Amino acid sequence: MDFALSEEQTAIFDMAHAFGQDRIAPHARVWEREGTIPKELWPEIAALGFGGLYVSEEAGGSGLTRLDATLVFEALSMACPSVAAFLSIHNMCAKMIDKFGSDEIKARVLPKAMTMETVLSYCLTEPGSGSDAAALKTRAERTNEGYTLNGTKAFISGGGYSDAYVVMVRTGDDGPKGISTVYVENGTTGLSYGGLEDKMGWRSQPTRQVQFDNCNISAADLVGEEGKGFTYAMNGLDGGRLNIAACSLGAAQQALNMTLHYMSERKAFGKPIDQFQGLQFRLADMEIELQAARTFLRQAAWKLDHDAPDAPKFCAMAKTFVTEAGSRIVNQCLQLHGGYGYLADYGIEKLVRDLRVHEILEGTNEIMRLIVARQMLADK
Repeated sequence: MDFALSEEQTAIFDMAHAFGQDRIAPHARVWEREGTIPKELWPEIAALGFGGLYVSEEAGGSGLTRLDATLVFEALSMACPSVAAFLSIHNMCAKMIDKFGSDEIKARVLPKAMTMETVLSYCLTEPGSGSDAAALKTRAERTNEGYTLNGTKAFISGGGYSDAYVVMVRTGDDGPKGISTVYVENGTTGLSYGGLEDKMGWRSQPTRQVQFDNCNISAADLVGEEGKGFTYAMNGLDGGRLNIAACSLGAAQQALNMTLHYMSERKAFGKPIDQFQGLQFRLADMEIELQAARTFLRQAAWKLDHDAPDAPKFCAMAKTFVTEAGSRIVNQCLQLHGGYGYLADYGIEKLVRDLRVHEILEGTNEIMRLIVARQMLADK
């Protein structure tokens, strides 16, 4: 087993990290206060090949592995997990279109998605269906031209901000086999948005309900086949879970780096606080947990890249372990900063707020445990 990153992978991480520290980190708090990410940022990110990280090269993407992509999200989240996570959503949508869409929709959508002239959002969750995603009610009725959509999606990152939406809708009976995936452009008649959500974290990402009221789309806007949408959505989420775990990992690493620096300068009882053995134990525990999380994440990414039968189980386990470890670490880093950790100027409290939602989205960690347990019982 080789745990070392290749020279190319190290270069990918370094490039993403340098960009994040130069173009994102200095502005992260301002963007959080303003509640938006400047759209001019996305073409800069796309110029690095990050607009279609694992979209095939034939479709204009970078064709990277899932492991490669986790390195990008880990590095960018060291600057701002909210910005990095939003990029993950765009990439998840782009990959779904690349993998399941017709040649026509790929040719129409992906070129501008790769340059991020078109920013994509993912619409699965509804006010009445979160963890029970297969119970979604948003309906797409067939018409002579295509479909008429009616319903509401909730907690949509990029709602009212993104240029297009990959939407899971009901075209058939109740249950997962009645769900399809469609593509809806911003500005489509009948598409509207709720008010801006006031969130604990991820505040730079505009989040709104996305509403469909007799919203008409063409038959060409169907992604893949009718009745396969739930499968497409879950397939996208395996990779999304790795990405969000990587965002927790990078933010936790950044918090630990900041804490090591702070503790070397902060003095108490006549010496730097990093010289107290009790606090050194806390640092060691965080480093142990962080390295375990990084190894687990990369193993899960390797399994997904190699289509291992147990890849979904490992993606669920890694998402659970890494996001919970990340939250514990950033919270401990805040504690080691004392009162200063509670102040916005030091940057730690933002990481605590941003990472908390990682245990909820892309499937709650309770659902992740259910996935793992069901697979265990099936394999016994």
